[in-house]
Amino acid sequence: MSLLEVRGLSKAFGGVRAVANVTFEVNAGELLALIGPNGAGKSTCFNMLNGQLTPDAGAIAFEGQSITGMKPRQVWRRGVGRTFQITATFSSMTVRENVQVALLSHHGRLKSLFTRACDQFVDEANALLERVGMRPQAERPCSVLAYGDLKRLELAVALANKPRLLLMDEPTAGMAPKERIALMALAADIVRTDNIGVLFTEHDMDVVFAHASRMIVLNRGELIAAGAPAAVRADPEVQRIYLGSRH
Repeated sequence: MSLLEVRGLSKAFGGVRAVANVTFEVNAGELLALIGPNGAGKSTCFNMLNGQLTPDAGAIAFEGQSITGMKPRQVWRRGVGRTFQITATFSSMTVRENVQVALLSHHGRLKSLFTRACDQFVDEANALLERVGMRPQAERPCSVLAYGDLKRLELAVALANKPRLLLMDEPTAGMAPKERIALMALAADIVRTDNIGVLFTEHDMDVVFAHASRMIVLNRGELIAAGAPAAVRADPEVQRIYLGSRH
């Protein structure tokens, strides 16, 4: 059974069709890349999967159960994590404390008034930071981190919920080339080790072709191609609309 099944997903804003009858699946153990030009509908699609937008039509199922129209927190509780194009961390907190807050939420302890957050789940937070290469910076405030390190921290926060599916919206945006390669290599390792599924959007085609198991391509809200990276790269319509002759 697929982790995520999307059938006939559609969304319009006024008279503009942002997503039109899009269908695809995400399987465990794969990185599925969602690509396309600006305005193709990628972010709108992500926001419907995550519960930030309600589809006008279509269905979304996670592990065989409908999540269509659920709120973001409900989707998150089901086991769907997400990272964002623009990182969202608590800048006044340390790196470890950011992960601890996510762990407190995962364990249903955010409302506890009897213990300090920084004393909770220390070992578990350290293990997550170790996994993303941020353990040496655990005591540093987020306000002083380089952008690439913030991206790694955001991944650790997303993993705190032990997701079976991870949605990564422009995970390498704003990062240097070497940092992009390292972050996606880390995501690929997590997919293999934990057998989770990852759906990600990305504009850096070198990153996409290096790490994607499969690819789907949107243009003006419609799905125009899907398949293995080599097949999508060779598709004349994808080349004309998005990739160009260089790829």
